[in-house]
Amino acid sequence: MPKPANHDRFDRVYAANLSAILGYAVRRCADPADAADVAAEVFLVAWRRLDEVPAGEERLWLFGIARRVLANHQRGRLRRNRLADRLRSELATQPRSTLHDDTHTAVIEAMNQLSPRDREVLRLAAWDGLTPAEIATLENVPAATIRSQLMRARNRLRESLRDHGVEPALQRSAPGGHVSAGAPLPSPTSGADQ
Repeated sequence: MPKPANHDRFDRVYAANLSAILGYAVRRCADPADAADVAAEVFLVAWRRLDEVPAGEERLWLFGIARRVLANHQRGRLRRNRLADRLRSELATQPRSTLHDDTHTAVIEAMNQLSPRDREVLRLAAWDGLTPAEIATLENVPAATIRSQLMRARNRLRESLRDHGVEPALQRSAPGGHVSAGAPLPSPTSGADQ
């Protein structure tokens, strides 16, 4: 089956201008992977707007698109950097876990012995403060499924904590199914698998 004429035109525009557009991006991006992303976005725009690309002026049109894509990329990078700075600042002021070191280690080990699914559902409920209904919406599953997964995960965590010499006091503290513990769960960033 022959390719439509617009495919042929795009192929010609792409082949004739890829190195120029990639070079333009490489000279303006600190990371070559970012330059590749910029070039890919330029040609995606070109594919979508191929009818607007003026015949005989493809290269100049692509440079105009590249300039705008690069500006958007740089604005996005600045926003991400500002957000990361804010998060680092906020995390630096957060109180550290109040658990005794042995208990903290035992909780981490107990969590790491759970399945990835059990760990995730417990984190969403206990650390992220989501209700079973919210977790269900997030994961696009019935709320009853999440409630039963949470119940089983809590039971397995209790058993694992007992195996590590910690007597858990996990209990429902809110109608939404949030968990509280006599020995609070460590922060998600502590431990190897967190």
